[in-house]
Amino acid sequence: MPPLYISDSEVRELLDMDLAIAALEEAFRQLAKGGATNVPRARARGEGIVLHTMSAAADYLGLVGWKSYTTTAAGAKFLVGLYSSVTGELLALVEADYLGQLRTGAASAVASEFLARPDSKVVGLFGAGQQARTQLQGVCKVRKIELVEVYSRNIDKCQLFADEMSELCLTRVVPMHTPDDVAAEKDIVICATTARTPLFDGRVLDEGTHLNVVGANHWNKAEIDVTTVRRADSIVCDSIEQCRLEAGDFRQALEDGAVDWSNMHELSDVVTGQAAGRQTPESITLFKSVGLAIEDVALGAKLLELAKREKLGRPLPF
Repeated sequence: MPPLYISDSEVRELLDMDLAIAALEEAFRQLAKGGATNVPRARARGEGIVLHTMSAAADYLGLVGWKSYTTTAAGAKFLVGLYSSVTGELLALVEADYLGQLRTGAASAVASEFLARPDSKVVGLFGAGQQARTQLQGVCKVRKIELVEVYSRNIDKCQLFADEMSELCLTRVVPMHTPDDVAAEKDIVICATTARTPLFDGRVLDEGTHLNVVGANHWNKAEIDVTTVRRADSIVCDSIEQCRLEAGDFRQALEDGAVDWSNMHELSDVVTGQAAGRQTPESITLFKSVGLAIEDVALGAKLLELAKREKLGRPLPF
């Protein structure tokens, strides 16, 4: 049977946040059990372009796969490839723009399920782009959110985002003008921006806050300051190995001796109970996401299953 080419529009038709959360929670369980392996991202830099490649093996699904994407001044282009672990044959090529947004939001949802206080109701959100949309959708799936305060440097975009997400998430989303106010007095704080420098003063965080920090995956970028890192009672990474290469949010805190990699935990270990997440209601918890290929492969596997069932996708001529 020829491999399927699945378009971004078909991804949007077939997948939703509930499916993504279930697929990723199982992927993290399998990482902890040895049923999956993840290979960190590598980057090849050309003149005006960067090629990013990452891969994973999901033995529990009978698949291996990769994600490859380019970034240029014109934007980013994403592809995911899935192969049979048995035959080595290519099974699918996926346009993976929305798939990437969905899996990143689902990863934060899994982290929030295990780290955010069960009674969390108020969210502070930095960012009003596509990643911010799925971040908020994911959190609203695992907690009963009543109020979201959102900040973006683009005031008009922020208002439009607030209006759209209020309807989509069935909750009150309010645009804000002061970053520190967005971080203060919140149950959950989400950072999903392209910022290179910290978004707020970590001193304003309330005890008991959970943070999902997802925007930066370069060593020279940081959405949070040293104070935030120092105040976190529990720091959980999607992958410590990959965060060592890309989590610029920790760079200054590591240099200052405010934190050490040995004090951090893998999300896979928290999900399986091998590592503690939240210790007390007053604990500040921090989830750092840089994005893993196993997330793309796990969600891609569900996509391929649904595409075959619904007879979607276009057979490739090889």
